[in-house]
Order: sequence, then structure tokens, then C-alpha cells
Amino acid sequence: MWIVAALLLILLSLSYSLGWSKARAFAGATTATGTRPHSRPQYHGARLAIWTLLPALAVLILWAVFGDTLTRDYAIGLLPADVAAQTGPALETALQRVRAIASGYGVAGEVQPYEAAAGEALARFNLIVMLVVILAAAGLGFAALIVARARMAPRLRARNEVETMVRLLLLACSGVAILTTVGIVVSLLSEAIRFFTFVNPLDFFFGTVWNPGFSTTGNQATGDYGLLPLLWGTVMISIIAMLVALPIGLMTAIYLNQYAPGRIRAVVKPVIEILAGIPTIVYGFFALVTVGPFLAGFGDVIGVDIRATSALTAGVVMGVMIIPFISSLSDDILNQVPRTLRDGAYGLGATQSETIRNVLLPAALPGIVGAFLLAVSRAIGETMIVVLAAGNAPILRANPFEPTSTVTVSIVNQLTGDTDFAGPQSLVAFALGLTLFGMTLILNIVALYIVRRFREQYE
Repeated sequence: MWIVAALLLILLSLSYSLGWSKARAFAGATTATGTRPHSRPQYHGARLAIWTLLPALAVLILWAVFGDTLTRDYAIGLLPADVAAQTGPALETALQRVRAIASGYGVAGEVQPYEAAAGEALARFNLIVMLVVILAAAGLGFAALIVARARMAPRLRARNEVETMVRLLLLACSGVAILTTVGIVVSLLSEAIRFFTFVNPLDFFFGTVWNPGFSTTGNQATGDYGLLPLLWGTVMISIIAMLVALPIGLMTAIYLNQYAPGRIRAVVKPVIEILAGIPTIVYGFFALVTVGPFLAGFGDVIGVDIRATSALTAGVVMGVMIIPFISSLSDDILNQVPRTLRDGAYGLGATQSETIRNVLLPAALPGIVGAFLLAVSRAIGETMIVVLAAGNAPILRANPFEPTSTVTVSIVNQLTGDTDFAGPQSLVAFALGLTLFGMTLILNIVALYIVRRFREQYE
């Protein structure tokens, strides 16, 4: 990997410097004749670098796509006929042992003579192939460098070529993002359809009991697959989280935007945003060890039975986690409100608090609602906090002081210890994932629509 990165860096720096220097040379020569070059030297350097890297990258991409298949076929050919004739886990285990020996790692148990010989041969094969790939990439790269440099001329439209390449690169990146989303939807939808061949969709979406069973055959549905307890647990925890995060986040944004001095804002805002960078597993342990026992003890003081692992515990900690999302987005939205609206309110004699209530917040309301919906979608998809703090009790009840479960927790439970994806016990995770995807997609669409309306109003 380091050799490949070094090769690409060498080709990039060498081609750019050669293109830039030659463009500078003929730019100075053409000044005396009155012929101006079409593009600046940096465009010629970038064009030469692009044309040099493309063949090298093509070789590396081809090896990345087909290299594993070629190596696997070669490794199978090194095995004895009776071992190579095996299928399934037995063959994969034999190949894995040979690969481990070729890589220099130890293997469990006694190493058979054919395994040692196959590992040595595979190691030599990998070394030779790596050298061939690197030499091919370097050779094609230098050949492209020579050809592209020979085509350089003062009137060459290097800028147009570079801009076209950049446009194609941006288009490819956009296509990757779109295709990734399409792939996720297709995979979830196809497996969810398989699940609904075992369980009636009406029983799944409107069922009130979640108690999936595990059959020995794995090809029949046992137990109950009602979604409503999980859906209600997800919604209840998200509501509690937003009741915590919305007022605190919004008031924090108003204070930082309107009242805080510059030095305090420079310190407080980064400290608050650190909360967004804390891993969710840390929040989960914090809820399990600190917040849950505190709420249970507080419930004993006031005479209310509050469980340490409950929807309240998970919701409170999740609300703390998403405070930075609401505060930062709301602060940015408040900064986008035109200054003329505030000055007009002050000119009419309004106080600062009256200006905030009657002018600033109404003007920023669409953006604040968009930030609120984006935070809700973040809360709905949270996993680790609810795994550790919610209690994992998929029961349909409205008491937030009792344990509950969510869609994400059930996905984790159903995929733990079962990877064949042949029966409803595992396929239900895809139906749950599709439901969760639909919920967050709707919230994101609504949030983006509201934010877009807000931006169009003031831009």
C-alpha cells in the first residue's frame, strides 16, 4: 500500500512540475511574438498530472477488482486434488490457512507439508504480481506523461480539459452517493420482501406483541413479530430526547448569538460542540452507570418508581447528545437573519428581549424547525445509548419510567449470532431497517424542504 501511494505521489509531482515548467518556458517565448498562451501554467501542469495518473490508476483499479479472484484461483490450484474438490467452509478454511502461511502469520494446529509448500508458492506469486502491477502502473504512467507532454503547445486548451475532468470527477462522486443510497434501499427492500413471505405485513406493521422465536429449521416463522411496541419505544425515547435538547439547545443558541461576549462565545461554543464528537458508546456507559442510578434515586426521594434502565434514562442522555446539533444549527440560522430586521425593531423602541421574541425567532423559525427535525432523525437512528440504557423490554406501554425497546435495539438482537439470513428470525432485521429508513427519510425530506424555503426567503 505504501509503495502504491509513493508511486502515485511521484507520478503526480513529477508530471505537474514538468508540465508547469514547460508551460512557463513557452509562455515566455511567445510573449515576444505577441501570441498569448490559452491557459496558465498551472492548468498545463494539472492536465499533465491527470493524464499521467489515469493509466496508473486504471491498472491499480483493475487489480483491486480482479486481484482477489486471480489469487484465489491460483491458491486453489496449489492445493491437493482432494482438498481443492471441497466446497463451502472446508475449502475456505484450507485457503485461509494457506493465505496465513503466505503472509507470515502463524496458524493453529500442525502445518501439513502441502500447506507449507502452497504458502511459499503463494507468497512468491503475490510478490511477483505486486511487482508486475507496480511496474505496469509506472510504465503506463510514464508513457502517458511523455505523450501528453509532447502534445503541449501554447494554444492548447489545457484549462478546458482540466475543468472537464473535474466536472466528470464531481459527477462520479455524485453518482457514487446516489448509487449507494439506491443500493441500500434495494438491499433492504429485497430482503424485507423475503421476510414478508413468512410474516403477513399487516401482522408486522399493526401487531402489538414483539416476541420473535428461533426455529431449528430456520425456514418458518415462530413467535410474534408486531412492530408497534418497538415503534412506540423509538418514538417515546425520541420525544423525551427532544424535550431535553430543544429548550436547552435553543436557549444556548440565543445566548451565544445575542448575549454572550465574544470571548465567552469563543470558549463556550467549541466546548458545547465537543459533545457531538463523543462516541455514543461513551454516552451509553454514562447513562448506565451515572444517569440511570441518579434518576432511580431521585424517584425514591419523590416517591416515584423510576427504573435505572428505562425510556427516561435513554431519552435524557440522548437529548444531551443532540444538544450540539440544535444549538449549532440554530445559531447559524439566527446569524442568517438580516441585520436590518433587528435594527428596525430597535429603531421602533423594542428591547432586546422583545426583538428576540417578536422579530428574530419568527424570522428564524423555519430554519429552527429544520434543525429540530434533523435532530429528531438523529435520535431515531441512535443505537448504543438505547442498547445500554433503555432496558430491552419490547412491551407496548406508555410509562417512560419502565424499560422499553426500540427498532435499532431489535435489529442488533436479531442479527447477533445468526448470519445465514435464510429465515424470518434474521430477515426481520431488514424489515425493521426499511421501516427506520423510511422514518428518517421522511424527516430529512421535511427538514430540507423547510430549510430550502428559509434560504430562498433571504438569499
